[in-house]
Formats: sequence, C-alpha cells, structure tokens
Amino acid sequence: MKVGSSVIAPGLAVSEDRLASIARQISMLIEAGHRVTLVTSGAIAAGLAGLSLDAMPEAIIERQTAAAVGQTKLMNAWAHAFTSRTIAQVLLTEDDLDHRERFLNARRTIESLQHHGVVPILNENDSVSFEEIRLGDNDRLSAIAAASLGADLLIVLSVAPGLLDEEGRLIGEVRQTEDVREHVRDDTSASGTGGMHTKLDAASIALAHSFEMVIASGEEPDVVTRVVSGEAVGTRFIPDRRQPLAARKSWIGLAAKTRGRLVVDEGARAALVDQGASLLPKGIAQVKGEFVRGSVVEIASQDGEVFARGIVSYATADVLAIKGQQTSGIAVSLGYHYADEVVHRDDLLILTPQLARTLRR
Repeated sequence: MKVGSSVIAPGLAVSEDRLASIARQISMLIEAGHRVTLVTSGAIAAGLAGLSLDAMPEAIIERQTAAAVGQTKLMNAWAHAFTSRTIAQVLLTEDDLDHRERFLNARRTIESLQHHGVVPILNENDSVSFEEIRLGDNDRLSAIAAASLGADLLIVLSVAPGLLDEEGRLIGEVRQTEDVREHVRDDTSASGTGGMHTKLDAASIALAHSFEMVIASGEEPDVVTRVVSGEAVGTRFIPDRRQPLAARKSWIGLAAKTRGRLVVDEGARAALVDQGASLLPKGIAQVKGEFVRGSVVEIASQDGEVFARGIVSYATADVLAIKGQQTSGIAVSLGYHYADEVVHRDDLLILTPQLARTLRR
C-alpha cells in the first residue's frame, strides 16, 4: 500500500494520529496472514520544519535537503506508530531498478523482511534522486513494487475519496484507465508531488499485471481494512484477469531504461505482434541510439509507433552490420555468432496502449 504526503502530513506537519491508525490496520492485516509492504511519502514535508520552511520548495536541491532532514524524522514517526512491530527502511531510485540484479536484490530483501514479520517501508531516495534517475512519484514506485512482489491488491491512500466525475460523483469501478482520464485534473496537494494522473499511471501498471488497485481517502476510518475486506470504498480498478506479465517482462516494461530503438518493417511487426515471433536481423530497417548487448531497446514500426520493448543480443555496431540480412549471414558479417535473434521472444514485451503510457523512456 502507498500513503501520500497529504495523508501523512496535512498542513506540512506529520500527523502521529494518522500514522498510528494506518500502522494499527497494517498490523491487523499481518496478524491475519497478509503480506504488507508500505510505500510512504512525506520525507520532504517532514523535513521542512527543521529548515524553517513553511511551504514546499520549488528548487530540487532544496527538496533534496528537506528530504535528507525529514527521512529520519519520518521513519522515527513510523517506528513510534508501529508500537509492537519492527519496521525496515528500503530507499530506492529508478537507477536501482534499471539494473536487473539490483532490482531482484531489492525484491529478495523485501520478501525476506516479510518472512521475518518485519514491515518493509519503501520510499524514493529523494535526497540523492535527480531528474535523470528519479522514479517521478511514489505512486509509480508502489505499482512497480506491487508488480515485482506479485501482489493481489495495491491500496493508494490520498485526501481524495477516489476518482470523481465532472459532477463530483465518485467513480466506483474502473476497468480501463483510458476510459476515465478525461475526468482527471493535474492538481496536487500542498505537501504532495503527484496527483491523480500519476495514480492512473499506477493503475495502468496494476491492470497490466492483473492485480487490483484502490484509490481511497486516508481520512476515512479503518479504510485499509475495509478495502481489503472488499467493501465499496473509493475507486477500485479491476483487471480482466488475463495472465499477468512474467517477472522478466515486467522488468523490461516498467523498470529498465531504454538505450536505443530498432525500427522494423511491417512483416517483422506482424510476426512479433500476431505470431509471437522473435526479432530477426532481416526485419530490421533502422537502428537508433548507442546500446550494448543486454540493453533494453524500443521496437518501433516505420511510421514511428513504439509497439514493443526487448533485450538485444547484439550491440549497436553489430546490429547495423547485420540488419536486413538472413540469420545465416550473421557469422559472415561479424566473425562470430551469439544468437539467430536480435531480440528473442522470451525477452520481448508487446505493449498495450494502456501500458505504453506508463513506461520509462
């Protein structure tokens, strides 16, 4: 579950009562046999008072400074809230998730903490994150964490009661995020950095991975346990229960940064999308960017539509040398042969429009 800054720190001050209520509900769920991971915002808001600031700073360095001050304060507040349960802090940047081994290590650590009855508390490492490596918002971080851990449900607590239509009425259920984006504004709270658009991006990730997500108000009494029990609270995003993405393909789509682009002809596009084929050299028309073997690249049609992502078996110079050729010509052109496929189908993710909106570039 993810708790927003506006819930944790209304008026830019950490609310001990809010944290205590959430901690009590999480403890109840753990005692009932649920595995719970908490993604918390609020470090920047928690650090403002220590810097004699009374508003969210605009400058990145000022936010990083506030986060460095506030991170300890926030974790101390959570430790106090979980009176009889051990907590653990896990700080991440998107650069961590870009490296698959570090991504897997983070997942193993969280699973081990849960096995020992410890509450893992995740947050973006705002004190060192900058534009090129930041996750962008804890809504996205929570969805990536839920996907990587094989979660059944992601609860996102905000001050909003859920997603509202133009007349201010709560939208109870959503099955396609694109159906409701027209209802969303770009507003954020005084203490927050996200907004409803980032929550819909998180919901797109949830639906693509076949787990439910609920946006609800953190001001509602016992909201966490009520959502888990199935009560109609907030807005519930319900997947169509197709097979969820495999862990490796999930990483390709959600966490890895793309290093280049392969433009393919229509025959190759049809084979990839309709037949589940691998990408062979013959179907490649153009190569863009600089990448090494094992990098993640975009795969696009000749009209510019990015419709897939995959891990390449060859570096840029090699693909340039073999593009348009039959596989039998690989060894002749390069003097060696790693694989027949430039991108194997097991390392290939075909993008749905809903998932494509959420991907890291």
